[in-house]
Amino acid sequence: MEVALASAAVVAMGTGNRVLYKLALVPLRNYPFFLAQLATFGYVVIYFSILYLRYQAGIVTDEMLSLPQKPFLAVGILEALAAAAGMAAGAVLSGPSIPILSQTYLVWQLLLSAIFLKRRYRINEITGCFLVAVGVIITVASGSGTGASLKSTGIVWPLLMIVSFFFQAADTVLKETIFINASKKLKCGSVDLFVVNSHGSAYQALFMCLLLPFLSKLWGVPFHLLPTYIKDGAACFLNMGSISGCEGAPLLPLLFVLVNMGFNISLLHLLKISSAVVSSLASTFSVPVQGLHSLVGGPTRSLFSERSRNCVVQLLLGCDGGAGEGQG
Repeated sequence: MEVALASAAVVAMGTGNRVLYKLALVPLRNYPFFLAQLATFGYVVIYFSILYLRYQAGIVTDEMLSLPQKPFLAVGILEALAAAAGMAAGAVLSGPSIPILSQTYLVWQLLLSAIFLKRRYRINEITGCFLVAVGVIITVASGSGTGASLKSTGIVWPLLMIVSFFFQAADTVLKETIFINASKKLKCGSVDLFVVNSHGSAYQALFMCLLLPFLSKLWGVPFHLLPTYIKDGAACFLNMGSISGCEGAPLLPLLFVLVNMGFNISLLHLLKISSAVVSSLASTFSVPVQGLHSLVGGPTRSLFSERSRNCVVQLLLGCDGGAGEGQG
């Protein structure tokens, strides 16, 4: 029951996260890179503040904080690489194609779990994974709608986006490994999820700093103009100064940051009490759930051709087929 409730929370948070991101970009439409950096570096402050409070309350122990830093360093590297690859590909790919390509995250997840966690999966789970892959292939190969937009960009950018989801899947498997090893090593039996979140986010922010010249160029911001861009972005975020068109800030961006943080926490909690594959299923399920809104005539209906809507159904079938967890 705990896993079911945690999964439902991830699906709800994931769907809300995607919707609020679009709403947050209404006032910050000229400053999307600022919003991304606000989230990346803001979470470090928030997570470590929560970690400190939990340490003072005795929930987090010195033993937890003494865990080796190398796995957290690897988490930060993987998350930074995933963000960089995703931003590079996302700058070229059309919006509707990215959620479809994101379903490869589940395929990578099962493969990496089988290799590094020695998981074995039943035939229905492998079939579900296969259906997800087929749904992606059909969409990419189709000559209309999302498939046409993918064809027009060439093969490199979709492949780069798929690689970014490989990094995300590897990051999730590594976090599960951290929880498994900590449960064997720590006297308390498990490590607090904010220890993992805080250290991983700190290392991610460090490597994102190193990648700033590359990332700012991807977002169309020359590196030498980055300080001015950040200053103007902050003014728009606070809805202060002479910058116009920032109505809705800071409420909408703050709502996105809060829900996005809640999504990350709920996802890591689900990973801790279940497995990387279960958390991935819950995360990827939020994409077709959002896509279903277009099937019943929602405001995003025009984004999906009939072929694309059929692919969303195919993706849902894949998620349903892989809903059971393999035995280790």
